[in-house]
Amino acid sequence: MSVTKAVVPVAGLGTRFLPATKATPKEMLPVVDKPAIQYVVEEAVAAGLDDVLFVTGRSKRPLEDHFDRNVELEAALRAKSDHTRLAKVAAATDLARIHYVRQGDPLGLGHAVLMSAQHVGNEPFAVLLGDDLIDPRDPVLAEMIALRERHGGSVLCLMEVPREHIHLYGCAAVTEADDHVVVTDLIEKPAEEDAPSNLAIIGRYVLDPAVFDILRETPPGRGGEIQLTDALVRLAQLPADQGGGVRGVVFTGRRYDTGDRLSYLQAVIRLALDRDDLGPPLREWLVDYLDSGNDT
Repeated sequence: MSVTKAVVPVAGLGTRFLPATKATPKEMLPVVDKPAIQYVVEEAVAAGLDDVLFVTGRSKRPLEDHFDRNVELEAALRAKSDHTRLAKVAAATDLARIHYVRQGDPLGLGHAVLMSAQHVGNEPFAVLLGDDLIDPRDPVLAEMIALRERHGGSVLCLMEVPREHIHLYGCAAVTEADDHVVVTDLIEKPAEEDAPSNLAIIGRYVLDPAVFDILRETPPGRGGEIQLTDALVRLAQLPADQGGGVRGVVFTGRRYDTGDRLSYLQAVIRLALDRDDLGPPLREWLVDYLDSGNDT
């Protein structure tokens, strides 16, 4: 079956960005002039996914409002013949079919994915984490979906990180294949000396629906949460005719953790530099500022 549905867990509290996220969802923080979450949805749509399910939690109403119609705002822009801004406002509404389900208890990523089971049904689906922003110039999701369509099973997005940082991620043990890697084991946030590689799992997955039955039987793991990594280990051990097998695409493009303050600022600057309207003056200002030795 082709992949048409995307699941986007967005129930996190965004504590790394407090106090900015006290009343504003972290996914709504602007990256240039769009909220971070819109980049994620646009990425899914660009890969051919037209059905997006947000797994939300408390205080996420602004996110829902962003992808809904704002009739008053549209009318005001239309009355002023501001067609450029009107098109930008309407674009978020028209991106895809958007759905929502609430994750009442914050029981981990595995639990968030399980909340999508009724909506997804017996279809393969993609999971895109709202904190991970893949630079639009470096798409990877379509490659992952194509790999799933060739081989079945599930596909992870992996990225090489310095070994001293691997304790921040899920880590994959792999064997090489022709145009990808085969995942043989996964360890959630291992100590550097216990890590089987420097390949970290980043926030893009294409999953076989067999993951739902496994998640229902997965006990809480690290941090008392239901870990998606634990379920993926089980999937890797299943035969192909039961939805098993886990492969990986090693991503070498630009990726930003918009839940991290420094990476967030890097995303804003790099994406702004790529804009025709902002890039040239911003680049000129940055060069002048850095050359001046100004530290304020």
